[in-house]
Amino acid sequence: MKTPVRVGLIGLGFMGTTHFRIYQAHPLARVTAVADVDPAKRRGDVSAVKANIGEGDNTEPMDLTGLQVYEDGLDLIRDPEVDLVDICVPVYLHHSFALAALAAGKPVLCEKPLARTAKEAREIADAAEQAGVPCMAGMCVRYWPEYAHALELVRSGAAGRVRSAAFKRISPDVDGNSWQNWFMQESLSGGALLDLHLHDVDFVRQLLGMPQSVTAFGVRGIRSDHGIDHVMTRYDYGDGTLVTAEGSWAPPKTTPFEMSFQIICENMTLRFASDGYRILHEDGRIETPSPTKPGMPTGWHVEIDHLLDSLSNGRAPQMPLDEVVEAIQVVEAEAESIETQQTVNLSSKER
Repeated sequence: MKTPVRVGLIGLGFMGTTHFRIYQAHPLARVTAVADVDPAKRRGDVSAVKANIGEGDNTEPMDLTGLQVYEDGLDLIRDPEVDLVDICVPVYLHHSFALAALAAGKPVLCEKPLARTAKEAREIADAAEQAGVPCMAGMCVRYWPEYAHALELVRSGAAGRVRSAAFKRISPDVDGNSWQNWFMQESLSGGALLDLHLHDVDFVRQLLGMPQSVTAFGVRGIRSDHGIDHVMTRYDYGDGTLVTAEGSWAPPKTTPFEMSFQIICENMTLRFASDGYRILHEDGRIETPSPTKPGMPTGWHVEIDHLLDSLSNGRAPQMPLDEVVEAIQVVEAEAESIETQQTVNLSSKER
């Protein structure tokens, strides 16, 4: 049996508590320390934690017995009993904590988005490369079973050429769901454009590479102070492929969370929606595969399992941070397109 990776977790909001419970159930992990500025959470009281996709067990009390509990994440990073630093704080704090952990020579899992800006994300990626320390961004949709399965069908050539692809990610209003309501402050969160829509932008980039240009339409300030709270974008690849993505946290809190895609290819159409995952073949056959692995019901489980397995075997996780930086660059181009009401050419942007 391999020695478990000793995990230090900074931030006990929705994602922090989700990660905590996954680590607690994983044979390759042992949480040794947690940090949070909220004294209630440092006592294991996470009853105030809210989410936009259902509460699950995230509000159940956490047993922190035997763990080192810190108010300051920097103290956790300095803890010699921590091998892996998992950063689940608000996005505007990712940059400072990630750089500190990498400077300390400790592998990092940094929740999405990697940083508030592409510039900060590039600095994290460069620091990880220079230090020779594994650093992974929490782009969980890359590991979500249906998305990963569809990507493999396209990459293997089985699906044939992509003719069109449409992605949608619609969340109920998240006002009041975060510590000091930081989601609703555009300068801190980047609005739905960066916090939510980025998932599909990253997947589009995985599926087809960097687009030549983007044309985006968006609405600011529906929920947040000035953030783009609803966005619709077309990604132009110069070959006639029609690719679009829509993201929003503008609907009321009674709205069910939705993430969906339809990828129309030469040989089949890949469809994932509330009614499940289907592969619709050109010859009329319909498949309903279940790509979920036993014991790993979500992309978060698969993501963390991949990271722990990689570290335990002395490998770097398979997530090039350059790709994540590029996804944030695309999002920033979308913001520019919305602001200027013009198509933005990405080929002229610095990579």
